[in-house]
Amino acid sequence: MCAFPVAASNVLTCTDSYRPLGLEDPLSRFALIKAVLAPAMRLMFRPQVEGLERIPGEGPVILAGNHLTFIDSIVLPVVSKRQVQFIGKDEYVTGKGIKGRAMAWFFTGVGMIPVDRDGANGGVAALMTGRRVLEEGRVFGIYPEGTRSPDGRLYRGRTGIARLTLMTGAPVVPFAMIGTDKLQPGGKGFPRPGKVTVRFGEPMEFSRYEGMDRDRYVLRAVTDSVMAEVMRLSGQEYVDMYATKAKAA
Repeated sequence: MCAFPVAASNVLTCTDSYRPLGLEDPLSRFALIKAVLAPAMRLMFRPQVEGLERIPGEGPVILAGNHLTFIDSIVLPVVSKRQVQFIGKDEYVTGKGIKGRAMAWFFTGVGMIPVDRDGANGGVAALMTGRRVLEEGRVFGIYPEGTRSPDGRLYRGRTGIARLTLMTGAPVVPFAMIGTDKLQPGGKGFPRPGKVTVRFGEPMEFSRYEGMDRDRYVLRAVTDSVMAEVMRLSGQEYVDMYATKAKAA
């Protein structure tokens, strides 16, 4: 049975043995990237950030929100007051040549942890990577829908978010991206200028369910309560089905 992910060729995979993640502390790189990106982002996206003070200043925190387009994962780390770690596709760091190395440097610098999510144990690897980040007292960002919305609506959340908060005791701060899909439709191509809003909600804690991280009814109830807050913050129409199923239809 797979317990923890390990680092192999810069990509986290899942094996039976455990080794520390060995993540480089990217604060120096992140500070450099943020210093460059923040002014450019203010110019292009005119971001309005609401409720930033609701992110605790220290300790483990889960940021859970909607996912509309690719640039969500760039906007969130730049507007957050703390470094955000999040799971990303391993293809972003496995490219060859100068371009490949530059992409790897950038994405890991903004907080992405590459994980092979397509393998048989990809879901377990992603979950246990998040757990490790939180146990180190860091901030972990997650999109409970599991993939980008295919049509701008909010889809059913997967219960990994619930397992993470119940296993670690970390509070969940819901957030909403508003307008990013208008600037980068389909998640492809260079984003166009426009206005983006990032809205953070009040921290949510679920200590009353301590020790119940394997109860599927509890996991669903916790996940649904987080998604209800995301829906309230974003104003999106909610669809009670998984986004992956909607994309496959």
